[in-house]
Amino acid sequence: MHNKLEGKVALITGSGRGIGRNVALQLAALGARVVINDLDQAPAEETVADIRAAGGDAVACVGSVTAPDFADRFLKTAMDAYGTIDIIVNNAGFTWDNVIQKMSDDQWDAIIECHLTAPFRILRAAQPIISALAKKEAAEGREVFRKVVNISSGAAGGNAGQANYSSAKAGILGMTKCLAKEWGRLKVNVNAVAFGLIDTRLTQALAGEDSKTVNIEGREIKVGVQQARLDAASTAIPLGRPGKPEEAAGSVVLFCLPESNYLSGQTLYCGGGPGSNF
Repeated sequence: MHNKLEGKVALITGSGRGIGRNVALQLAALGARVVINDLDQAPAEETVADIRAAGGDAVACVGSVTAPDFADRFLKTAMDAYGTIDIIVNNAGFTWDNVIQKMSDDQWDAIIECHLTAPFRILRAAQPIISALAKKEAAEGREVFRKVVNISSGAAGGNAGQANYSSAKAGILGMTKCLAKEWGRLKVNVNAVAFGLIDTRLTQALAGEDSKTVNIEGREIKVGVQQARLDAASTAIPLGRPGKPEEAAGSVVLFCLPESNYLSGQTLYCGGGPGSNF
């Protein structure tokens, strides 16, 4: 397994922390050179430093995936540093929940922009680069497969209080299938991973009635889950517990390996077994 991705270049949004960080570390351990992104500079630079300390190669592209210029800047970082693109993982995200009658336009727009519009912009900007690389490789008689992994959720099936998030995560599945058809001729495998309950900073148990918050572009977003809901969700998971970030990352890595070269347009549910949507 060790060098299975030697020479490949992977771009991962939201890879300074949590699941994205673990995806970056695992891909780097397999030989990939990695472009790290995070909203904040410190976690992005820490992940880059950890990859380099382990003998890998990484650079950072800090900033919000929803910024109008982000997609071009993200891809330019990869091309300037490494000259090619092989893997794109659209991972960045957060939740901002409310029942629909109390959900503001800002809540709706922020989640749709992060989980659906940002991946669209990144993949749109990547197409001319990937197309040119694929044409060159075909002319040379080489078959080179590239990988896109979009991150969805069990919430794509609909969760109360998450009209924005559920809609975005259902939408990314549609986009995945569309691009699997559009980009097959370019030898690009486009797949999705839908997560169930994974133990991250966004799913920590609330301490009593106290709400935790994270700052997302100047907004203080409440995060955390009531203990009773976590307990009920864990009971419904056949494996009996939430997933770990490194386990969630492993499901993404599966779609980045050469063994997935004939898989495209597929969704892998990573939730500890069927019937455990969170």
